[in-house]
Amino acid sequence: MKQYNVAVVGALGAVGQEMIKTLEQRNFPVKELVPLDMAANVGKTVQFHGRSVAVKAARKGAFVGVDFALFSVGADGSLELAPVAVDEGAIVIDNSAAWRMDPGTPLVVPEVNPAALDGHKGIIANPNCSTIQMLVALKPLHDAFRIKRIVVSTYQAISGTGTPAIQELKDQVKSWAGGAPIVAKVYPRQILFNALPHIDDFLENGYTKEEMKMVNETKKILDPAIEVCPTAVRVPIFRGHSESVNIETEKPCDPGAAREMLRAAPGVKVMDDPSKLVYPTPLDADGQDAVFVGRIRKDPTVRNGLNLWVVSDNLRKGAALNAVQIAEVMIARGLVK
Repeated sequence: MKQYNVAVVGALGAVGQEMIKTLEQRNFPVKELVPLDMAANVGKTVQFHGRSVAVKAARKGAFVGVDFALFSVGADGSLELAPVAVDEGAIVIDNSAAWRMDPGTPLVVPEVNPAALDGHKGIIANPNCSTIQMLVALKPLHDAFRIKRIVVSTYQAISGTGTPAIQELKDQVKSWAGGAPIVAKVYPRQILFNALPHIDDFLENGYTKEEMKMVNETKKILDPAIEVCPTAVRVPIFRGHSESVNIETEKPCDPGAAREMLRAAPGVKVMDDPSKLVYPTPLDADGQDAVFVGRIRKDPTVRNGLNLWVVSDNLRKGAALNAVQIAEVMIARGLVK
């Protein structure tokens, strides 16, 4: 099997570390791993297949000889360095929002729209974590019933904000346990024992950027005719996003038929037996590849409607795994030079 030189940009961040772990666990054909990060982190190491690999600076010249560059450095870093990586010969798979809505950049969930990779121009965008898991679950239902409208409320883990948020929750737990004042720096309010209906900046329409990502990305990936009404909420758990998803469809949608379709769908695991208290939670999804679906039931308020509960590990399928799967699909489709 041909092997590839793979750079991970932002290698010491929460998603970058998960990317490296995912490459190893899936036995991706890595010839050389090239961990890249900010200059202050040069010389630190990451572990890959039992050996230490030194981190290098993410800058011009770092991508020469690289086949795939998996980016997790935020939008500004991606806007600056992704074109550099492409010019130096790498295929960029970017986890930020920088390129998602660019008309010339494929926005891809491999289980949903792999053909969008054909004709790429060097940069492929990884969708938002909450969009990814929702569309993995909804793709087979859209194919069968034609979804007209989605109402979704998310319950998103703090790891979606990155390593500083993880540390902030840990610090707040220690402060609470020790009777000390609880300090909030990463989030505008205390996250411990709380739920914040505020992810990213608020826009003029009253929605947040996170919510509008779900609207716009769903239209680009799945169907531009689908209407999406989102509410995104941050909750005090470390890993795993949960979503309450309500869909209205053109064709009659039976919960039993939907359940069987989802059992057969790639990347989906159904956990749905309320009589035995079987339903997915973030702890079920922690470290797992699948998108978990449960609580599949009819919406009695519309002619054709279903409710679903969708859970996935936001660092795994919501970021690192989806990026690695894109690279795998590109190899399978013969899209790598």
